Amino acid sequence: MVIALIAFVVFLLLGMPIPFVLGSTGIAHIINIDPNLLSVVPQRIFAGINSSSLSAIPFFIIAGELMGESGVSNRLLQLVRDLIGWVKGGLGYATLIIAGILSSVLGSPNAVSSILCKTMIPDMKKDGYNEEFTGALIAASGVLAIIPPSSALVIYSVIASTSIQKMYSSAVVPSLIIMVGYGLVVYFYVRKNDIKTIDETGEPYRFDVKKAGKSFVSAIPALLVPTIMVGGSMSGIFTPTEAGAISCVAALLAGLIYRTLDLKKVPQMLGSAAASSAVILFIIAMGNILGYSMAVDKIPQLMSGAILGLTASKEIIILLMLLVLIVVGCLMESTAGIMIFAPVMIPIATAIGMDPIHFGIVFTLMMTVALITPPVGMLLFVTSNVGNIPIGKLFKRILPFALVALAITMSLAYLEDLVMFVPRLMGY
Repeated sequence: MVIALIAFVVFLLLGMPIPFVLGSTGIAHIINIDPNLLSVVPQRIFAGINSSSLSAIPFFIIAGELMGESGVSNRLLQLVRDLIGWVKGGLGYATLIIAGILSSVLGSPNAVSSILCKTMIPDMKKDGYNEEFTGALIAASGVLAIIPPSSALVIYSVIASTSIQKMYSSAVVPSLIIMVGYGLVVYFYVRKNDIKTIDETGEPYRFDVKKAGKSFVSAIPALLVPTIMVGGSMSGIFTPTEAGAISCVAALLAGLIYRTLDLKKVPQMLGSAAASSAVILFIIAMGNILGYSMAVDKIPQLMSGAILGLTASKEIIILLMLLVLIVVGCLMESTAGIMIFAPVMIPIATAIGMDPIHFGIVFTLMMTVALITPPVGMLLFVTSNVGNIPIGKLFKRILPFALVALAITMSLAYLEDLVMFVPRLMGY
C-alpha cells in the first residue's frame, strides 16, 4: 500500500493525466504484490468498461450535444423566463431551473455550465447581476448534474452493483433541496443589490399569460427530451441506455422541428461526443486496475477495520468519511475520486448499517460539490474560460454556494429517510 501511495503522489506531481496516474499506480501496486498478476491487467481494463449500464453515458452526451447545437436550450430558457421572469431577480432563479432541466438531459456538470455561460451571462448583465456572481451561480448550478440521468450515478451504480433506477429516484429530493438552498443565496443577493428584472425593451418584466402559453407550446418538443430521459429511466419503462438512445432521437427531432439544427454539423457533434465518452470510459478502465490491486491487497477491508476500530459510533464514522471525501474532492477529479474511493468506502458504509443507495447519493454529491471547491474546482475553471471571468473573482463568489451545498450534503448523510423517500414511495 505504501508503494502505491508513493507512486500515486509522484505521478500526480509529474503532471501525468489522471487516467495514466490511476493505471500506473495500479500496475506499480500489482508489481509490489505479485508481478505474476500483471497478466491480469488487460482483463481488468476490459472488465472495467464491460457493462451495459455504462453504454448510457455516450447517449447522454450525444443528446446534450444535439440540444446544445440546435438551440433547444434557448426554448427552455424562454419558457422558464416567461413563467417566473416577473419575480424580483427572476433571472437568477430561472438559471437554477434551467440548470436542473439541462442536467436531466446532459448528465454532465461541465456541459451544463458551458451552455449556461453562453446563454445566461449576457441577459443577467442586463438585469444588473455582476459577472462574478453570475459566474459563481452558473458554476454552482453544475452541481445539479446529479439530477438523473447523471454519469456519476451510473458509474457508482456499476461499482457498487446497485440499481440505477434506485439511484436515480434517490437523487430527486437532494437535488431539489440544493436548488432551494441556492435559491436562498440568490434571494439575499437580489435583495442586497436591488436587482431589477427587465424585459427585452428595458421595461420592468410583467407576467403575460398569453406569452407564457405560447412559450410552453413552443417548448413542448424540447421538454420531451428530459421527460423521456428522467421519466423513462426512473419508472423502469426504459433502461437508462434505452432512455438515452430515445432521447437522442427526440433531441434530433426537436432540432429539425425548430429548424435550428444544421445536419452538416452532426458528424462533428458525434465526434465530440465520442471524445468526451472516451475520456470518461478510459478513466473508468484505468481506475479498475487500481481497484483490482487494492482488492487483491485487501485495502478496503484493512481501512474498514481501521476506521471501525477507532469508534463504534455510526455518526462519528460518517463524519470521518465525509471529511475524507471533502479533502479528496478538493484535490481530485470526480470520476477518478469515485473510481478510487467508492470500493474502499462502500464496505465501511455497509458495515455501519448505511443503505448503499443512501451512501451512494451522499458520496456522488460530495464528489460533485468538490467541482466547485478550490483549489481544483474544475467547474470554476470551465466557467472562467467560457465566460471570460477571472478565476480569482470566482473563488471568492463561489464560497456561499459551496458552503450551502456542503452543509446540505453533510446533513443528508444523517437523514436517510429523506434521501430514500422517493424510491420507497415508488416501491423500490
